[in-house]
Order: sequence, then C-alpha cells, then structure tokens
Amino acid sequence: MGKPAEVLDLTINAIGAQGDGLAEGPAFVPLTLPGERVRARVEGGRGELLEILQASAARVSPACVHFGECGGCALQHWDSDPYLAWKREQVRIQLGRERIETEILPTFASPPATRRRLALHARKGKGGARIGFKARRSWDLVEISECPISDPRLVAAFPALRKLAEPFLEHPKSAPTLHVTLTATGIDVDVTGVERKSGGLSADARMRAAEAAQAANFARVTMAGEPIYGERQAVVRMGPAAVALPAGAFLQAVPAAEKAMVDFAVEASQGAGRIADLYCGAGTFTFRLAEIGAVHAVDFTEGAIRALNAAIGTAPGLKPIKAETRDLVRRPVLSTELAKTDVVVIDPPRAGAAEQTGEIARSKVSKVVGVSCNPATFARDARTLVDAGFTLEKVMPVDQFLWSPHIELVSVFTR
Repeated sequence: MGKPAEVLDLTINAIGAQGDGLAEGPAFVPLTLPGERVRARVEGGRGELLEILQASAARVSPACVHFGECGGCALQHWDSDPYLAWKREQVRIQLGRERIETEILPTFASPPATRRRLALHARKGKGGARIGFKARRSWDLVEISECPISDPRLVAAFPALRKLAEPFLEHPKSAPTLHVTLTATGIDVDVTGVERKSGGLSADARMRAAEAAQAANFARVTMAGEPIYGERQAVVRMGPAAVALPAGAFLQAVPAAEKAMVDFAVEASQGAGRIADLYCGAGTFTFRLAEIGAVHAVDFTEGAIRALNAAIGTAPGLKPIKAETRDLVRRPVLSTELAKTDVVVIDPPRAGAAEQTGEIARSKVSKVVGVSCNPATFARDARTLVDAGFTLEKVMPVDQFLWSPHIELVSVFTR
C-alpha cells in the first residue's frame, strides 16, 4: 500500500516542483510557478493543485478557456519573459551536465496563432463526433472550441473536421487521430487509429469521408497514408522549392520557427562549397542550403526523399542536390564519405544521432550545424564533437511548441 494522499500547503521552488514540507522528497505540482505558496493534494510524489495561497508576480491569465483541463498546454499561466528565460536555462543545464559552456542566445519565440500542424483525437458523442486533445493525466477527451496556438484557419475548420471524423468511428474499437496540416493548397488530413483487424473502413464509410472532405474543400484525406480523398496535392514552400508532401510526412510545426532555424543554418554555412544535410526530411534545410553550395541530402524516409527529388525542378538555379534514402543509425555517412564536405547540417529525431555524430567527429569536417528537439541528447552528441576538437560556438533555443516544456534548438560547432 502506498502512502495515502495528503492535503498540504507547499512552497514551489521550480516549475511544478515543491521543496519543503515533504519528508520523502519533492513533489510535482502542475500548473504552479516558482515562488508560489499553494495548497495541493499530494500522493506518490505528485500533487494536484487545489488553491493558490500566494501567486507569483509572473502568473498571468491563460489565453485559452480550456487551459488546466486540456493536456495540450502546460505553461499558459506564465508570463512570456520568465517562460522564455526558463527554456534558455534548461539548455544551459543540459550542456552543463556534459561540462560544455557556450554562448546561449535568447530563445526564439514562436507567436500565437501560427501552428500549422495538429493531432486531434476523435471520439463518439451524442450529436456526432467530438474532436479535441487528451485531458491532463487522463485518456479522456477534452472537446475544444478554440486553440490560441493554432492558425485560425485550422480552428475555423473544426466543425468540418468533426464531420470528417464521423465515418472513421464506424468500428467501436476505433480511436481515430486526425493529423491535420495546413498547406499552401489547403488542409491535409491523415487519419490513424482506425480498427483494421475487422476489415477496416467499409466502402460506405470511405464514401462518407470523401464527401465530407469535398464539402470542406480539403486538399487531401488519407488513412495511415492510404488515399481516401484527393482533390489536389498538399504543397508547402521550402525555401525556393514547392514540395508536395507525402501523406503523414514530418513538417516543422510553426513556419516562423522553421524559418528562424533555417536562417541560422544558412548564415552559418556561408562560403561552403559542399554541404551534407543529414536527416533532411523533405528538404526543410536542403533547398536554402543549395543556394550556397552543392548538397548531399540524406534521410531514412523513402517518401520524403522522393518528394525532395520531385521538388528540385520547381526551384531552378540551385547548386546540385544529391538525395539519398539511408538509415543513419545502421548505416551512417562515414567519415571517409565526408572527406570533401565543408559543413554538415544534422537534424536528428529525439533519440539524437550518436552513430552519425561519431563519424562526423572522425571526419575532417570543420563546421557542424546541429539542430535538435531534445537538449539532453543534443548535449550528449555535442560532447562527442567537443572531444574531437570542435568548439560549440553558440546555441539558439527555439520555442516552437508554445506554452509547453518542449525545447528545440539550433547550434554551430567549428574546429
């Protein structure tokens, strides 16, 4: 039997962490701020906020009516300046654990109402489908009527997305997620979580989904990449190129954050004749880099590389681009293959790029632009480069996922 829940008055000494009043160590109390006195129900190292006894001067009114119930945002109650400073400090802490010091630039702040990608969960309701986000600490669905982080064109499409979701709830075991992307040619939706063991979606449900998509003038609807409706290609601009996105493809969530990171990489790569763009996706960095020098673009996703290759013809005047599908964990680009490369740009997934970083460290490359969505694995890989003689010149934290603890960054190493 665990220790029973207690109602305690606590002092918060970090984001959500309480440091006094508990003999068994700190508790995590969501929706609180450093310096606050709160009353919370605490059980098993986690507390649930009951009352704010003394609020922080940095506490502000949340921007969304769903805040606190919806699990999509965790930090809407924090004023912008300390919030962005906290993200910057988390990068410093992670680098400090690897004994690395560098210049950490101010955090790039993504503005509200600019997110172009959402993952909306759908469930059955009395009057049809409900769509929204998971509740905090629960699998329950919070149906949303607004979303201040999202592009208003996505919010305006919520009623149409509810209609679209209904046919995908045909089977009682289906728990659809609508991966919605705003593109230059309209809204693109890829639906996952549909029960397939019992035969998948019926012909009638497919027809109703296609009719709902047509009525909403969506660009495309797919089910785990399988076509359901296609009025036109889902196209996004990546630098000078027009890229037709594969269904369900990765895309940076906020255009302004994407531009900030790409601008940073382009500035750091000036003067390079040969550039390696590793984990390139469909060309987020590739096409802007090809305005500078020849690019060897590599990614593990075959569909992304096909899209990148197809888009080369939409951007004449670029330096040569060679695109390759390759698993950079099992088969990293070797140090010998990087012999004539001036700059490596690398944007790995959350797990980092230990194998590929090792090859870069063993190469003769003199500059690396590192992009990351996980400061902890970035710091680990940075240690490998520093041990090989690189200096981490500077890092720019990027607040792409507004009002969340998630931190992205872009950096430059030289030797």
